[in-house]
Amino acid sequence: MDAFLLIGLYILVFVGLPIAIGCLIYFAPKKLGYPKTGKYLTIIFGLFILAAILSAVFEDQLFTNNNAKELVEEYEVLLTDKFDLKENKSMSGIGDYYHTFTLKISERDKNNAILKIKDSDNFKINNASIESLLHQQQERYFGPRVIQNYETENSYIREYFQPSGRRGYAPTFRRISISKTENELIFEDIKE
Repeated sequence: MDAFLLIGLYILVFVGLPIAIGCLIYFAPKKLGYPKTGKYLTIIFGLFILAAILSAVFEDQLFTNNNAKELVEEYEVLLTDKFDLKENKSMSGIGDYYHTFTLKISERDKNNAILKIKDSDNFKINNASIESLLHQQQERYFGPRVIQNYETENSYIREYFQPSGRRGYAPTFRRISISKTENELIFEDIKE
């Protein structure tokens, strides 16, 4: 029963509301004696809705190497050599968002990134107690920003956690993993 209610709500918001707004945009100027203005405004509104739908559908295909580089370099992992975007995926639901991509990087960029992580003040080696930032219950909405650097059996990891500052809103959690065996960098952005 809840699933039908949720589907009905989706239809109402994502189909009914744009149609209602489109009708209002068309009929209001027409009633005021400007039918051509109503038609043009409706076409512009329709193109805006179409652009929003297409950008949401093709979000993964529109993601570029520059987008990937900007996200990675926000966390002080610099990419100076050429790299390839091997994989890019994103998923979203009500209140949840997950985006991950994999980069094939050069040996030099890999070594520089590993050195940056290992030289951090809070670097923890394999088997150290590592706090799960994503699933912490206290300070989930309020509190300080936390950056955590550590080593696992297979990779070097830098995690970033930023509370949203508002109860009920998802905090920002991002993880950069650099493989020990391959020249790969995996970036994850999780909001749940």
